[in-house]
Amino acid sequence: MAKGKTSQFFVWILLGLLIVGLAGFGATNFGGNLRSVGQVGETEIELDRYARELQQELRALQAQAGRAIPLAEAQQLGIDQSVLQRIVAQTALENEAASLGVSVGDEVVSQEILSIPTFRGLDGAFDREAYQFTLEQSGLSIAEFEERIRAETASQILTGALIGGVTTPELFTDTLYAYAREERDITWARLTALDLPEPLRSPTEADLAAHHDENADLFTLPETKAITFAWLTPDMLIDAIEVDEAALREMYDDRIDEFVQPERRLVERLVFGTEAEAAEAKAALDAGETSFDALVAGRGLTLADIDLGDVSQAELDAAGAAVFALSEPGVVGPAQSSLGPALFRMNAILNAQETTFEEARDELSRAIAADRARRIIADSITDIDDLLAGGFTLEELADETEMELGQIDWRTDVAEGIAAYQDFRLAAAELSEDAFPEVLDLDDGGIFAMRLDETRPPALQPLDEVRTDVTANWQIAETTRLLAVEAGRIAADLNSGAEMAGIGLRLEVDRGLTRDAFILATPAEFIPRVFEMEIDRVEVIEDAGQVFVVRLDAVRTPDPDAPEAQALKAAFAEETAQGLATDLLGAFSAAATAEAGVTIDRAAINAVHAQFP
Repeated sequence: MAKGKTSQFFVWILLGLLIVGLAGFGATNFGGNLRSVGQVGETEIELDRYARELQQELRALQAQAGRAIPLAEAQQLGIDQSVLQRIVAQTALENEAASLGVSVGDEVVSQEILSIPTFRGLDGAFDREAYQFTLEQSGLSIAEFEERIRAETASQILTGALIGGVTTPELFTDTLYAYAREERDITWARLTALDLPEPLRSPTEADLAAHHDENADLFTLPETKAITFAWLTPDMLIDAIEVDEAALREMYDDRIDEFVQPERRLVERLVFGTEAEAAEAKAALDAGETSFDALVAGRGLTLADIDLGDVSQAELDAAGAAVFALSEPGVVGPAQSSLGPALFRMNAILNAQETTFEEARDELSRAIAADRARRIIADSITDIDDLLAGGFTLEELADETEMELGQIDWRTDVAEGIAAYQDFRLAAAELSEDAFPEVLDLDDGGIFAMRLDETRPPALQPLDEVRTDVTANWQIAETTRLLAVEAGRIAADLNSGAEMAGIGLRLEVDRGLTRDAFILATPAEFIPRVFEMEIDRVEVIEDAGQVFVVRLDAVRTPDPDAPEAQALKAAFAEETAQGLATDLLGAFSAAATAEAGVTIDRAAINAVHAQFP
């Protein structure tokens, strides 16, 4: 790998893992000689490294979700396993590099350290005190950090040797480009029930019976599980929970920003380098010599770049009074902002909104009651588990607790009642007759326990029970069959030399269709079939209740030497090469891991997890 790329790699990766990652973990005492969570071959997977990368993933997940996420929830998403797998793959490369004797000298390590901006002082030169302090905060000694740089640089040299020469063959890009950009011109017509020579007749009993038998899969119920369950949700308890006035007032005060919102304005801010430039622009605007949009474009910006959204007067600081003095959309300024002198355009007024305590009472009361109901349910789980362990049936459980008894004939297509909960559906799919009832969670804070009473195999529904559906399906199928006969006759005439304009149908013409094209109200196989046709041939494409008569008029092959083609092929070649390199590196890493062998210390991993909230 080139020197510049290696430096860039360390700036983002090492700083991300060491500095942004977690200062606290480095200082955590895991006890004894606990230093690794396992090893690949002869190379240890450092415990602190796993802790930092796991914390980094958690922070990224929390930033995306906009809330704190406990480790237990992240584990349900497989975050911990993903981090461990990634570190194992990285360690496998380091171990392979070491076994091959790939290494770097002190001079390379020194250059990498000197290139990291965090270790520089105010004068831009390397600051050893900042270097030592940063590493201390990360829980690493200088020797450990430099050894890590040495190991990772060596693995990057190995990686560069593996994928540095990966390119996409020109024949491959040319072939795929020609395939993707090839075009078709077609003329076509749609035939519906209105185009039948005679109106569709009513089905006889024999017609329906035959259609019912021939399409049994359409009218067969899937496997059904007869399930008895007991459940308890917060909604079942809310009405019985009394909420005192003090709690309502406290929640209202805590959420006051939600209930009392000051007047806000939709504002855009255009910042200038100096006060004089801003004043000159405002003068030109007032004189009608330019527009605000032109000023924005003149500075190489878009409206999205200057949009502040809806803001309060306080959020605008010095410009707030002038902007909020406007009674209709307009431009004010120059006024100082955190980025310098600016013009402000106000686009709309959002009136102040206030929800009084009395107006919010019902919402607050329900929120508090729901929270208490969830706590009541959570506190009852141990007692309910004990009752089940003591031999209570679900019927007895419903008699002795707040839980309610229910029964459901559950199939994969049932999603009403308790089956509206994903937690229940997943559990029901796995439920067996020998399963012991246990308390399971619902995503709204509720709980349930269930018992499988009977499993019924897939069964064909009697004709009388699905007569309406069978009739409707027969009508569609018969219409399609008769239209296909009529369309086949038309296609035969056209392929024998008849003029398409003379078939008496409304013709549609589409030019320049590519393989990813879509024509409204045509079936999914329409375009793929068009690309299988021969020029000047007419074919029939069937769909439910309609058919299409289609003629392929022309095939156009793209010019591989056109500027657009060259640019697209180059971009595709680069993207494909990156994909090939990633696959190659993944395969090599997997092979290196398998050859070296992996051992994981679950106790050490649990010790790391115990440090997370």
